[in-house]
Amino acid sequence: MSLLSQHQTGQDGPAGDIAWSVLDAANDLGDTVTIDACRRVIDANLRGAEPATSDMAVVVAFFG
Repeated sequence: MSLLSQHQTGQDGPAGDIAWSVLDAANDLGDTVTIDACRRVIDANLRGAEPATSDMAVVVAFFG
C-alpha cells in the first residue's frame, strides 16, 4: 500500500506501471471492477493528476 502515498505522474511512474500490469491480468480474468479502476488510474497518470486513493487500493490489492 506504499504506492498510495506516492505522487507519481506519467505513464512510466510506478502507479502507471502497476496499473498496466494489473489491467492485463484483470482483462484475462474478466474482472470488470478492477479493469475500470485500472483505467481511471492510467488516465489520471496520463493527465498528470493523482489517481483516486480508492482506485489505487483496488489496483494494489489485486495481487495481494
